[in-house]
Amino acid sequence: MGERRYYVYVLASKIGGTLYIGVTNDPIRRVAEHKSKLIESFSEKYDVARLVYFEQFDDPENAIKREKRLKKWNRAWKVRLIEKEKPNWDDLYPAIAGPP
Repeated sequence: MGERRYYVYVLASKIGGTLYIGVTNDPIRRVAEHKSKLIESFSEKYDVARLVYFEQFDDPENAIKREKRLKKWNRAWKVRLIEKEKPNWDDLYPAIAGPP
């Protein structure tokens, strides 16, 4: 059996828009849930479904610590984190999910 991975991810409604930070062990499934808007949630209410950033961890404790830390950051720090890698706030979901 392969090693389990955990991910902290950031979703955005649009460039410079509303941000959502979460943690998951299955980013493809979890982002698809946000995109489908089938569940009443923050991401559904604010149309937050563009995957703009993620980090991978080997254990859930470190992923959860990072998620909590990022949630406490001010907005400018979060924007810099995103724009350092993706200045156009490209949606990373198609690259990790593959063809439909």
